[in-house]
Amino acid sequence: MQKILSVALLPISFLYCLGGSIRYRQTKPKNYGISVVSVGNLIVGGSGKTPVVSELARYFKKPAIVLRGYGRESHGMVVVKDRDILCDTKISGDEAMVYATTLPHAVVIVSEIRERAIAEAVSMGCDVVLLDDGYGKHGIKKLDIIIDVPTPNPFCLPSGAYREMLWRGKEAIVIREGEHFHRHIRIHNETGKMVLVTAIARPERLDPYLPDVIDKIYFEDHHFFTKWELEEILAQSGADSLLVTQKDFVKIASFKLSLSVMELSIDLDQTLIRTVKEYVDAAQN
Repeated sequence: MQKILSVALLPISFLYCLGGSIRYRQTKPKNYGISVVSVGNLIVGGSGKTPVVSELARYFKKPAIVLRGYGRESHGMVVVKDRDILCDTKISGDEAMVYATTLPHAVVIVSEIRERAIAEAVSMGCDVVLLDDGYGKHGIKKLDIIIDVPTPNPFCLPSGAYREMLWRGKEAIVIREGEHFHRHIRIHNETGKMVLVTAIARPERLDPYLPDVIDKIYFEDHHFFTKWELEEILAQSGADSLLVTQKDFVKIASFKLSLSVMELSIDLDQTLIRTVKEYVDAAQN
């Protein structure tokens, strides 16, 4: 049934893809007076952008991390963090708050209009902008890094999973997990009986890194939990703690529940790091 539906939607996917190609070719990238490095992916769903951006941020003195802020209950541009965190998770969105709490030296800005956030980063004296999920922002002069995620369906939305294609003439560095970066997971407050509760895209990505859990409960990506629904999961499962990601933790830390937190770090390819630093240095000279 899924294959039949995918084939039936191909004409719409063709028009979607054609529109994306025209938009790319009619857009000229603009220099905003600061080096911009984008980490993105072509398909819908998670790919590991957050840990890659976080690792790159460690190599700069005052990086600005700019992202849309999916799932937030605010609009427009919000400076989430300068020296201090300036708002709560509902205003920033969960991904922005992960950056704000794990990168003390970084500026974090959310905005639907990325160009406005980049201009703000310039005014704040940042030395580089790291654009989370910015491949499709063709009007911004930037270095594009794309995380390649294998998918059996090579078509654009709605038939397939592709939001954008790697357009001909568009230069980008393509990286893959297991080849250019490797994940490491450390669990804080590990208990004997844990139930995995998470609201991330493609939660099956966690499976290779999970310890034994008594159950797995998935919510929609960016879901904002309530305390009572998590208390209910603890009571019904008989678990000693909820096993959550950092993206989940920033939304529920104030609930004072028994939590085990998966802390993610990565080893990033040194050649990629050198390429990014060289790009930033060249633009500043």
